[in-house]
Amino acid sequence: MLRLLVILLLVGLAPAHAQFGPAGPPAVGVAKAERTAITESNQFVGRIQATNRVDLVARVSAFLNEQLFTEGSEVRQGDLLYRLERGPFEADLQQKAAVVAQDQALVTNATITLGRAEALLNTPAGQRSTVDDARAQQLSQQAQLMQAQANFRASQINLAYTEIHAPIAGKIGRSLVTIGNVVGPSTGTLATIVSQDPMYVVFPISVRTAIDLRNRYASNGGFSAVLIRLQLPDGTAYPETGKLNFVDNTISQNTDTILLRGVIANPVRPGTNAGDPGSRELADGEFVTVLLQGVEPVQVLGIPRRAVLTDQQGDYVYVVDAQNKAEQRRIQLGQSTPTVAVVTNGLAAGETVIVDGVQRVHPGQAVSAGPASPGPNVAAETMQGAAPAAASSNAGSGAPASPSGGAAPVASGGPATPAVPPPAAPPAGGAAPAPGGNASGGPGAAASTPPGQGAAAGR
Repeated sequence: MLRLLVILLLVGLAPAHAQFGPAGPPAVGVAKAERTAITESNQFVGRIQATNRVDLVARVSAFLNEQLFTEGSEVRQGDLLYRLERGPFEADLQQKAAVVAQDQALVTNATITLGRAEALLNTPAGQRSTVDDARAQQLSQQAQLMQAQANFRASQINLAYTEIHAPIAGKIGRSLVTIGNVVGPSTGTLATIVSQDPMYVVFPISVRTAIDLRNRYASNGGFSAVLIRLQLPDGTAYPETGKLNFVDNTISQNTDTILLRGVIANPVRPGTNAGDPGSRELADGEFVTVLLQGVEPVQVLGIPRRAVLTDQQGDYVYVVDAQNKAEQRRIQLGQSTPTVAVVTNGLAAGETVIVDGVQRVHPGQAVSAGPASPGPNVAAETMQGAAPAAASSNAGSGAPASPSGGAAPVASGGPATPAVPPPAAPPAGGAAPAPGGNASGGPGAAASTPPGQGAAAGR
């Protein structure tokens, strides 16, 4: 009886087992490697620096009588900012003026005396020695007059120093000395003025990056062909563009970097007045993210970023050959965006790469290829979207990623998001995905994903 039950059980299970026949090749989404135009970009950390900066210092010692500006406002060149006590300097000037007048009278008298002595020289009463003495006296009085005039001029200058004017136009900070205090050359800074428009942005880059940039733009005029865009600390894109105007002549021995400087406009924001708090976007000393971009787009070989996988040996993709089999291909990446990987070596234009379902493929496996699902619109990329791909360009400069705003810059190339190395072929008899399975690993695909299989980079 027991034997009969076993036989019936086996017979009942046979049809259920028979329905699992060999599965078809996995369905994958593919795309062709194509030539596309991109704007190359490198990202660094920079600091805003005023083109002119002045520390106001009293040139003479006196009481501070007046402060004639509003702290934090913008001042024009020549504006009166401070007025010191003038009385002692005016009195000194009058005294020096009196000395000048006295010496002028002595010179006049010496000149008359010399004239008389010369007139008597041709008479019996005239003597040569008298003429010589008169001439010497005249010259002495003239020298004394010159000294008095110099002292008078010095007093004029000191009196002028009691009024402190703005030597440059810009934004003035807080006053460090209050009214009623005695100020002088040893007092230190009274206030600081920094110019507002344009501004400098200074940033260090590694020597290797500097050489690469120089060679890349050599045919277009070198560094002069590079545009500067900025990302503000809150992640927004600064609307103005700038140009490089200085490359330092020495390299830092501690960091092996060279300092670059650009100049960029800092106009008054729409709807605000110059001098209002926050009327200009850039401020002296502010940290920003600097993007160096080429003036003209360049033609590159691009593939969807999510087609790229990475293991310990580097970046690779799966190429569909003429027999519809997956071939693992090692590639080298250049500057890339989050959606487009720029391939500098390893692929040719027109070759087909697997984009969707790549995690279910192993080398030499037959695949059922179809069009890949549409990705983000590359032409509509913003600087904010391009940030993750830029991270690898900042390894030597410490720059944070995620620039924002602007249109479709790309960052320095680097490895895609790391993935686990591709597995060996599945064991015989293993379940394969149904031909109609979801190409991105949805229902019908989970059972076919070998353990440890790498995920597509740039997800």
